[in-house]
Amino acid sequence: MFNDIGTLGAEFIAKAMHRNETLCYLRMTGNKIENKGGMYFAAMIQVNNTIQKLDFGDCDLGTQSMIALATVLNHNESIKALNLNRPILYSEEVKTTIHIASMLKVNCTLVELHLCKHGMRNFGIERLCDALYNNSTLRYLDLSCNKISRDGMKFLGQLLKQNSTLEIVDLNFNRIEDDGAFYLSDALTTHNRTLQALVYKIFIPSYMDVITLAVTYNNISGAGLVALSDAMKTNPAFAELLQSGCLKATGTDVEPYEVDGRIYLAEVSHGLKHHYYWTPSYGEPDNEYENASLAINPVIEHL
Repeated sequence: MFNDIGTLGAEFIAKAMHRNETLCYLRMTGNKIENKGGMYFAAMIQVNNTIQKLDFGDCDLGTQSMIALATVLNHNESIKALNLNRPILYSEEVKTTIHIASMLKVNCTLVELHLCKHGMRNFGIERLCDALYNNSTLRYLDLSCNKISRDGMKFLGQLLKQNSTLEIVDLNFNRIEDDGAFYLSDALTTHNRTLQALVYKIFIPSYMDVITLAVTYNNISGAGLVALSDAMKTNPAFAELLQSGCLKATGTDVEPYEVDGRIYLAEVSHGLKHHYYWTPSYGEPDNEYENASLAINPVIEHL
């Protein structure tokens, strides 16, 4: 991570991995390998059947390499976790999202996918949702820091009514507002029984600071928060996890409290999602439930 590895270094690493049969995790985070470096790794994936987890977050991947990576994953049977956060797309985010969606229609191995900072709008999430109706493997989808609005939540809400595989959806820092919260609430209340973590940062005006749901920067006000809290009360996937002890209260970033017979949710901080799919090799976190994807252990069991 962040070792100032450039395109040339990426070429050496990727070519060395063509015949490597032992390395399972590769984390290139923060190394500016750019579009050309991404192409080297796309070529590597075509011949390497051992690598399971790849992290290209903040690597300045370009449109060409993003499309190449999505294309080679159409038939890849080894990679289970992929981080493609913050590529440099120059207004071509629609093109890359379409290729990623096409990949998700046929890929039967990928469990975790990070698409943070893709400039994705409602058209993009519509394509992804269409692809995920028949996907039975993806369990963790990160769409944080995009430009998804309430209309995009219509597509996600419809998907969650039918998809029984997704367990973690990260919508931090989008624009879903109250209407988007209502769409999600409807799906979680009436249909979905498998989603275990819905992370959505929400902007709370100063006069609403009593009612919070772990969350900032989505322009959701009190009405939307109440709808989501009602969904959490009626959705057994959340309740049963807490009651059974599989998910500890410290593995969430909310805490319920009661006022005049009504249940509200207050924000608390447990360092939720400090890591994606890796625990630190240099020691254990202060709190074993800090990692959202690890606290919800069915996801990590498939990685």
